Amino acid sequence: MRYQRFKDFYPYYLSEHRHPTCRNLHYLGSCLSLVMLFLALFTGSAWFLLAGLLCGYGCAWVGHFVFEKNRPATFKYPIYSFCGDWLMFWQHLKGLLPGRRQH
Repeated sequence: MRYQRFKDFYPYYLSEHRHPTCRNLHYLGSCLSLVMLFLALFTGSAWFLLAGLLCGYGCAWVGHFVFEKNRPATFKYPIYSFCGDWLMFWQHLKGLLPGRRQH
């Protein structure tokens, strides 16, 4: 199935991130990526942008290959997966992820 809309893709994306350690590695990668983005803006060095990509995708891929035992969705849906990762991170921060208890 090819997803034509992000709205349809996102439930599939979440289903590929059920293992708590996989999700936590995604959150770690997102945090590290943000740090690298700020460092790139502060220093003007594009190397930090590369480091941010390596941190983000490296953490996420370890989560998939080691804990989820699946292929990252980014291989088939790179844009939707990138957006899904940031939406999942935002929903985690806000306590809005499905199946997660509200505070």
